[in-house]
Amino acid sequence: MKMTFRWFGAKSDPVTLEQIRQIPGMTGLMGFLDYKAAGEVWEKEEIKEYIGPIHDAGLLCEVIESVNVHEDIKMGINRRDEYIENYKITIRNLASFGVKVIVYNFMPVLDWLRTDLNFLNADDGSESMFYDEAELGDLSPLELVKKTADGSKGFSMPGWEPERLLELEATLLHYKGITADKLRENYKYFLDAIIPVCEECNVTMACHPDDPAWPIFGLPRIAHSFADFEKIIGLHNSKRHALCICSGSLGTNLENDIPAIIRHFGAMGRVPCLHIRNLKHMGYRRFRESSHLSSDGDLDLFEIVKAMYDVCPDAYVRPDHGRMIWGETGRPGYGLYDRALGAAYLNGLYEACEKLE
Repeated sequence: MKMTFRWFGAKSDPVTLEQIRQIPGMTGLMGFLDYKAAGEVWEKEEIKEYIGPIHDAGLLCEVIESVNVHEDIKMGINRRDEYIENYKITIRNLASFGVKVIVYNFMPVLDWLRTDLNFLNADDGSESMFYDEAELGDLSPLELVKKTADGSKGFSMPGWEPERLLELEATLLHYKGITADKLRENYKYFLDAIIPVCEECNVTMACHPDDPAWPIFGLPRIAHSFADFEKIIGLHNSKRHALCICSGSLGTNLENDIPAIIRHFGAMGRVPCLHIRNLKHMGYRRFRESSHLSSDGDLDLFEIVKAMYDVCPDAYVRPDHGRMIWGETGRPGYGLYDRALGAAYLNGLYEACEKLE
């Protein structure tokens, strides 16, 4: 297991590289250029500006997240071939700096979704991200976007970049005629174009699940169950086409057997990385993100880590969304303290797996 941490860069992340490197067992980062709009080329100079200080701090950056797929590619319209060519250039540019895995998603328009980014947990006074489908009520997607921006404390939120949402209304209209099968067809077109470049550069594409694990606003969503992943993996037979297993995303639906999903696709060599976190269900499609500790949520993190240890022990892992604790303020879900506790807990679970051998 290669323990990593998500970092947004010195210009926009209050968490420092010095703090990250002091977390026990931390090997590197899952990197992110939060200012890049979908469809833009990640230029070599800006990649170097981000990765150089990471290497200088003695950390690796072999995983990059959120090289966002432009909506034209997902919808199969207009400039998709141009944006695919840009994506190929970005893959080559990232590979030249030692990047081995790119985490992305194929969710239409909206990425992860929460109804409250700063939910007060009455049991311990911490704050965490929270979802209650009933709270969506009559909210339009545009109203939801505004609510998310208002709760972000001035930070950019991955998947909610303003540039991506400027043409939200028009994009939603385009999706009205797109079924799940058509979205998969467009996905295959994208994969068929980029995977040969991935083979050439030794870069693996890892698809992140839908979050939460069901359709939103009538949009087609195709990556939130075992059956969905089987269809996705069937779109291309290269092992450069893989999955990023996110326990928090899949765990929004308790019918998902996350250890079984890891074991099945990990044994196929299709799980190069995982995001691991816990959450607590509070009713139908109502949950809050908890500490990583198994007993604090509804997911058995030991079984999740054991499945990874058994079938893909060399995977990159990061503790995912954390609570805001100990008076910390920062980007919701991405504070230092609770994620550092999560990393320590995951390291302990992994050591237990080793000692059980």
